[in-house]
Amino acid sequence: MRNWITRAETGADIPAIRDILLTAFETSEEADLVDALRADASWIEGLSVVSTDENGRPVGHALLTRCHIGDEPALCLAPCAVRPEHQRSGAGSAAVRAALTAARERGEHHVVVLGHPAYYPRFGFTRASAHGIGLTIDVPDEALMALALDADHPLPAGTVRYAAPFGI
Repeated sequence: MRNWITRAETGADIPAIRDILLTAFETSEEADLVDALRADASWIEGLSVVSTDENGRPVGHALLTRCHIGDEPALCLAPCAVRPEHQRSGAGSAAVRAALTAARERGEHHVVVLGHPAYYPRFGFTRASAHGIGLTIDVPDEALMALALDADHPLPAGTVRYAAPFGI
């Protein structure tokens, strides 16, 4: 595993991030979602993080935007992507860890993710249903996970309300 450089996205990174998402996923849905989130009130400056190659070119991306668990403010981790030629190299994990660290440093307390149950537990995510957290749509129970960023603020129970661009 190499040591990836991570940083918050800049305006100059926007085309590269869109390209990462277009190459990592089969459709433009995730790239379009990130564009819509950038224009939404859920966007939080500094919580869109890239991992870069040795030339400073973004190759991985992780995004945290505002959501709510019941009435409690939380963050949603989605989407996360890595250029295909850099997948399984740690670039994605580096971006996720940097985004979670940035959120913790900003005083955020809770993060939810709807994703692969074998991937996200490495960051501390656990099954959300064990904490009384659910969605208004049917998803596999093990796919919805949650994380408390600090022990002083345990996860609240409730239904996750995503930002409007998610359409959930």
